Amino acid sequence: MQIYRTRNRLFMIMETTDSFTFQAKSKADAGNPKVQEWENLMWKYQQALPGSPPGEKWKLMDKIFEL
Repeated sequence: MQIYRTRNRLFMIMETTDSFTFQAKSKADAGNPKVQEWENLMWKYQQALPGSPPGEKWKLMDKIFEL
């Protein structure tokens, strides 16, 4: 079990390969119309953290617990 936190938000477990980078994922997501459609829909239900740059809702989180 892993628990992550940023401000008052908890969550996020992500399994990837060793070659994964958030930069490559962001670039691939930006060029994928289905991902962009999903992201636009999700903005209706999600909120950015206070102080986040415009359009940014995903944040790296600090691991606070691992079992």
